[in-house]
Amino acid sequence: MKCSRSKSKIKDEQKNSHNLVVLDFIGSHVVRLFVTKYPDYQIFNLDALTYAGNLENLKDIEDASNYTFIKEDINDAAVLKELFLQHKFDSVIHLAAESHVDRSITDPLSFVKTNIIGTMNLLNAAKDLWKDNYENKLFYHISTDEVYGTLGETGFFNEETAYDPNSPYSASKAGSDHFVRAYGETYGLPYIITNCSNNYGPNQFPEKLIPLFIHNIVQNKALPVYGDGNYTRDWLYVEDHAIAIDLAFHKSEVKNTYNIGGFNEWKNLELVKLLCTVMDKKLNRENGSSQKLITFIKDRPGHDKRYAIDATRINKELGWKPSVTFEEGLEKTVDWYLSNEEWLRNVTSGKYQEYYEEQYR
Repeated sequence: MKCSRSKSKIKDEQKNSHNLVVLDFIGSHVVRLFVTKYPDYQIFNLDALTYAGNLENLKDIEDASNYTFIKEDINDAAVLKELFLQHKFDSVIHLAAESHVDRSITDPLSFVKTNIIGTMNLLNAAKDLWKDNYENKLFYHISTDEVYGTLGETGFFNEETAYDPNSPYSASKAGSDHFVRAYGETYGLPYIITNCSNNYGPNQFPEKLIPLFIHNIVQNKALPVYGDGNYTRDWLYVEDHAIAIDLAFHKSEVKNTYNIGGFNEWKNLELVKLLCTVMDKKLNRENGSSQKLITFIKDRPGHDKRYAIDATRINKELGWKPSVTFEEGLEKTVDWYLSNEEWLRNVTSGKYQEYYEEQYR
């Protein structure tokens, strides 16, 4: 099934539509964008509010008339079925996932449960509701570049790259991608998939590198760098990713896949050094003082050497490209965290501290 979702048609097709956004860090930025940009859309935000969930991330739009928060878990198939029947969702933007590689190594089954079974529950709920009429329906699944495995010194992932996941996290995301495509082929479910590179920006839970190290520099704590620090990642500012999701949702044909990357390759160690320089300036510290906090720790198992995305297709077909350089995005991110230290303290208390000590001691 192929159908165009052009911008000229989408306004009529989607007016007063009920759109379910299944949340994560990226999802909070997508929800904000859709609620403010499309007042005729009814946006339902579903989140289980696990350790990384935080309603403060959307406090600025929580009273909007076209926004509804639903605290439920995608692992509860019966609840999802009831929600779909009750609200008659026209579309799903599925961003919910266990996404931290380190956690997947210590607890792989939780990643299978959320990323594969949770996705299956959403697919079944959508299929059962839409099966008699797929017109103007869409299941939008957001995935990761890590499903492609690792690269050498050269080359890029593109939409035709074969899947070759190396961690329990990436394997679980690869599995969920395959099930989405299988439902499209077997049942005709209209879907699109996008695979993104490493996101960063405001509101990200500090188990990920950039917010973790911002927090540690403020606290004069060690900056744990795996191995020799020469692992390369492509970095994507989260607000640019939300814009790309908006474009794909409204303009992509179904059964399409787009890779979304920031055109920003950085070795981990060089990124940390840049962050230290920015932080020293923002905190009025002597230049180079934060770099003294860098501590090399034992490498993690199955550590992919390099990720790099070729985002040519989404640029040519949908006109998307990043709006900021990595240096600009990093400075904006640092400014946000330094202006929201209470938010950072709140999310780094309690059980997270226990996890952090166990993981990086």
